[in-house]
Amino acid sequence: MRILVTGAAGFIGFHLVNRLLNDGHFVVGLDCLNEYYDVSLKYARIAFAGIQQPVAYNEKKDSSKHDNYTFYQLQLEDKKLLEELFTTHQFDIVINLAAQAGVRYSLQNPDAYVNSNIVGFINLLECCRHHKIQHLVYASSSSVYGLNDEIPFSTSQNVDHPISLYAASKKSNELMAHVYSHLFNLPTTGLRFFTVYGSWGRPDMALFIFTKSIIEGKPIQVFNNGEMLRDFTYVDDIVEGVVRVMHHVPAANKNWSATTSDASTSSAPYKVYNVGNNAPVRLLDFVEAIESELGITAIKEFLPLQPGDVPATFADVSDLINDVNYKPATSIKTGVHEFVKWYKNYYNVG
Repeated sequence: MRILVTGAAGFIGFHLVNRLLNDGHFVVGLDCLNEYYDVSLKYARIAFAGIQQPVAYNEKKDSSKHDNYTFYQLQLEDKKLLEELFTTHQFDIVINLAAQAGVRYSLQNPDAYVNSNIVGFINLLECCRHHKIQHLVYASSSSVYGLNDEIPFSTSQNVDHPISLYAASKKSNELMAHVYSHLFNLPTTGLRFFTVYGSWGRPDMALFIFTKSIIEGKPIQVFNNGEMLRDFTYVDDIVEGVVRVMHHVPAANKNWSATTSDASTSSAPYKVYNVGNNAPVRLLDFVEAIESELGITAIKEFLPLQPGDVPATFADVSDLINDVNYKPATSIKTGVHEFVKWYKNYYNVG
């Protein structure tokens, strides 16, 4: 199939592109390559996937060394060029991983979230609508559960109380997708990812920060005194979930009723899944797994819960199991081992 992956130079996007290419698909990757974190890491991911040098879409040059992969530097906010791209490539499936990430950063720079996560997403929906895309799969987030304290988090639960702008933007994506599924019969599936970690990860995330600081002998900040629970999910498990769902196009639920049915499905071709490990780990235990892998004891600075953070995440993945026969299962020990191995090699740590 011809597949568009947005956010292709990002952490999850990088892994997904490589999986899709290995599966034999034709892939076009987009990324704006913003400077939210180290751009050199994004360039390294692109190079690993077979791109010599990223070029802007309007330069009309193919810089790929891979016969089945083309990469362009393009912002979803650029509606005109995005429309041109869809016209040129005639995609079958679109997988949207492009977004301004980060819960705490949304407290500092809210405009970035509106531009990328809201304006960019509506442009993508419009292109999918007009070009009759077979299936739009898009990244949502476990952060949409907000003040919900019913554990485990189920897609049938109410998620109307987000506590960060990032979470609100992801909930907005789900609402916008439903409108297009309802009005234009566009099949859409939202995936609520739970605390993704692994090799080639983002430098702003806990595993990366902790590993770097412990190796350098610097203290690490352990929020909520280490008692936070996170459903850490290894990136390969996330990618497997995306690929399985990609092939499972949602159909309208003829039995759906606003008064009796859950929020994860609809009378439109619309669906939302959790993709998480279904096994929350205490933050302090996560730190201990890193210490064990490195053979170094961390210097810990214990701090209270931060604004925008939730004390626990825990994914109910029963729908994922029932519909696509899949449940993420990589252990923390295995996942941390793979990350540390990559980190030492990439940064040439002895």
